[in-house]
Amino acid sequence: PVAMVFGRAFENGVGAAWASVTTPEAIHAFWITILIAAIAVPANTIFGIACAIVIVRHRFPGKGLLNAVVDLPLALSPVVVGLAFLLLFGTGGWLHDVPFDVVFALPGMVLATIFVSLPFVVREVVPVLREIGIEQEQAASTLGASSWETFRRVTLPAIRWAVAYGIVLTTARALGEFGAVSVVSGRIVGKTETMTLHVEERFQSFDYVGAYAASVVLAILAIATLVAMNLFKPKEGA
Repeated sequence: PVAMVFGRAFENGVGAAWASVTTPEAIHAFWITILIAAIAVPANTIFGIACAIVIVRHRFPGKGLLNAVVDLPLALSPVVVGLAFLLLFGTGGWLHDVPFDVVFALPGMVLATIFVSLPFVVREVVPVLREIGIEQEQAASTLGASSWETFRRVTLPAIRWAVAYGIVLTTARALGEFGAVSVVSGRIVGKTETMTLHVEERFQSFDYVGAYAASVVLAILAIATLVAMNLFKPKEGA
């Protein structure tokens, strides 16, 4: 099926595909997708590492609840997530009086993407932290290392590949998110349309070359992320 997407995108030639992905609407959708991913991925990486350390290394009341909240985006339909944000920040919602637009604007799209891609780094890092134990961290602390030095020089190197895989999964979800973003964005062409929404809009308009060409762009972004991660493996091993 992926090969067929590429074939359909270029069945009328490279020129037709290029023309369809260089329209102002397609370019705007591309950059807004990149912007959302550029915000959501670092935010979820920082949160994921911190949350995993808290879950594994600390005991506190409500730990089970935190675990459940982390897994919530995996259980909820993205459309339900989008509707929840719409009811929360929309007209008449609990937080409708915030000083900037959230729904039908970029902030709502970013928040929805962060929420649906939240669990991936956490769930990749937690089992690795459990496996490596705390002996090396305790040794570093005994030798006088601060908490930050212990994290930077002991913990982070041990979990770096779990973090990398979590980042790849988070990036893929952020680039390909459709359901939640389609609800909170309003699908305004040239303003709040991501590449996934652009693909649907082109398909509904019977512009199949445009839809397939935009899909190819998303596929290339995902493949590039995987290739970039794997290029670092030999260097780390060496």
